[in-house]
Amino acid sequence: MANSSNNSTFKGINMETSYGSHGLLQKLNRLFTLEKRYFSFFKQLARTLVRRKTKWSIGIYTGQSLFDFVSTENVKNPVLTAKDVTDVMAEFVADPFMVFHNGTWYMFFEVLNSLNNKGEIGLATSNNGFNWNYKQIVIKEQFHLSYPYIFNFQNEYYMIPETYEANSIRLYKAVDFPTKWTFLKTLIDGKDYVDSSVFNFNAKWWMFTSSSQSNILRLYYTDDLMGHWIEHPQSPIVENNLNIARPGGRVVVYDNKIFRYTQDDEHLYGNQVRAFEITDLTTTTYEEKAVKDNPIINASGYGWNKNGMHNIDPHKLDSGKWIACVDGYQIIVVFGTKLQNWIRLMTKADATT
Repeated sequence: MANSSNNSTFKGINMETSYGSHGLLQKLNRLFTLEKRYFSFFKQLARTLVRRKTKWSIGIYTGQSLFDFVSTENVKNPVLTAKDVTDVMAEFVADPFMVFHNGTWYMFFEVLNSLNNKGEIGLATSNNGFNWNYKQIVIKEQFHLSYPYIFNFQNEYYMIPETYEANSIRLYKAVDFPTKWTFLKTLIDGKDYVDSSVFNFNAKWWMFTSSSQSNILRLYYTDDLMGHWIEHPQSPIVENNLNIARPGGRVVVYDNKIFRYTQDDEHLYGNQVRAFEITDLTTTTYEEKAVKDNPIINASGYGWNKNGMHNIDPHKLDSGKWIACVDGYQIIVVFGTKLQNWIRLMTKADATT
């Protein structure tokens, strides 16, 4: 009898302990579920109120050659930012190209519209190349525009902006320079071409172009700018290489030599720009070599171009020196982005009334 009683007492204690453990587990599960919900809520709130932002701006560099550009003391960089844009709400400005016409510098560049997240082509002017004034948006389409590669041919200005969302390379012409442009024709279509860069050499037109993956470089040529473009037999010139495939600025023909700039997109998009000299270019052959001074421009480690640079357009001055418009970016943490966009929109609306 004594053994039976002890056994019963043991079983009672065991059942009570089991019941208590089960209740504790239920409470812990409810607690973990609540914590998970709260964590998810605050995570979503953080994404809404706080985010990392890539802030692109435009600067001016000078140099003694095509390969030694630096920011100089007489230039207050960046010379153009999103805050300078007055006719649309801009997220950033980038991809600058410029020309010198009748004593004035004209710069064309991408303006990313914050409201539709599409690039449009903006214009700024300067009397000396160092101090710039924003003017207006000059080209916008239903699709994204960037990389406004402007050039002069037979005293007329043409532009090939990036139009990868249209799966084509499109040619525009200035009908009232610099503010009015018209679409002329599609030069090449069928792929997501990006950063197309054209130049004239040995009585032919040549064009480098890449893809949105930044890992391939194609080469085309033609006798007539608005004629039929033929892909070079050695194209793609570069394959599966994020370091040297995607064009990073104007192709320069100087002293009968050809130099192409390329943006390095390995690990981090647009981190630096390299230069290559094209040593052999015919309709059947192609050779190039990297210049010894690479990279030409890169991240400064602080300020407006802290994290990277990816575009350069150099021009030789009468003094023998070179001037170039460049772009760069820094990654910043932005708080209350939706509220900031609303405030900026309301501020611009009030300024126009």
